[in-house]
Amino acid sequence: MAVSGFEGFEKRLELRFSGDDPAAGGHGLRRLEFCKLEKVLHAVQCTVVSAVGNTRFDSYVLSESSLFVYPTRIIIKTCGTTHLLKSVRPLVDHAATLGLTLCGCRYTRGTFIFPDAQPYPHTTFKEEVLYLEENLPKNLSLRKAAVMGSKSCYKWHVFTACDDDAPAEEGGDGLFTVEICMTELDRVLAKNFFRRFNDGKTGDSAGVEMTDVTGIRSVNRNALICDYAFDPCGYSMNGVDGGRYSTVHVTPEDGFSYASFESVYANREEFLEGLQKVVKVFRPAALSVSTTCAAGREVWRGVAKAVEPLGLRVRSRAADEFPDAGTVVFQTFAARRK
Repeated sequence: MAVSGFEGFEKRLELRFSGDDPAAGGHGLRRLEFCKLEKVLHAVQCTVVSAVGNTRFDSYVLSESSLFVYPTRIIIKTCGTTHLLKSVRPLVDHAATLGLTLCGCRYTRGTFIFPDAQPYPHTTFKEEVLYLEENLPKNLSLRKAAVMGSKSCYKWHVFTACDDDAPAEEGGDGLFTVEICMTELDRVLAKNFFRRFNDGKTGDSAGVEMTDVTGIRSVNRNALICDYAFDPCGYSMNGVDGGRYSTVHVTPEDGFSYASFESVYANREEFLEGLQKVVKVFRPAALSVSTTCAAGREVWRGVAKAVEPLGLRVRSRAADEFPDAGTVVFQTFAARRK
């Protein structure tokens, strides 16, 4: 933990592999022994606190955020002062033993609240990119790194890499990814993410209570939810809905409060409805929304109109194209009172 407070902003890593086609019944990365996953997470400096899965993928709530394992894709989000990028090389090596080859990589994060507390290589985005360049296999020759939102104090850092033959993943199945970051949460609502002293509950049972009390369950009622409440405060949730995941993480302490929501959607209307529900749960004073979709799809349109009735106005908007990702649009919003 940082001396001045806990770093809520997550680092997000997504690795895609080819081989062991799930359409042909292959289980791919899901065949990895749990002890091997645990060893990777130990290097990252986090642990599994709860888990759930279905026929499509496995979902793990971590002591610092989330892990999702699909047959040919793995997504890790970690907050605090974790060493997320140390997972790249061992995951690629483990996948190789299963006959899988890395064909795509995507790394994203926001602007750290406590950047000076971050360990190498997360000290700067330049160091992170250099570390990725050195640890990714040579076949990932199409690479790009960019910092979006340069006119805003909230920036979005994106690195992607893929090989020449890798199919465009984002949007290939009609889905697109949404990453939402919120700071300066409403103080009254943030109190819902503190546990009562000596409440006699487990992290799992307290998590179920928080999911219901805060309204998080209403964001996607079709999802199977795996939730966990930390002691004395903090909350994490993974949602499993068919082949789609969603996740929420909350650091509620006043002075550095933070909450995030990430999910995949099939259409813009569903996304905008979910966005409004999430904002109502936390009522942040500052909000950023990043959408990643196939080139040509303008799923970002309507975001400003959706949050305006909730007291938020647009501050900045930036868009860019990335190999293996498509179009990334990063928008920031602030409460009108600011």
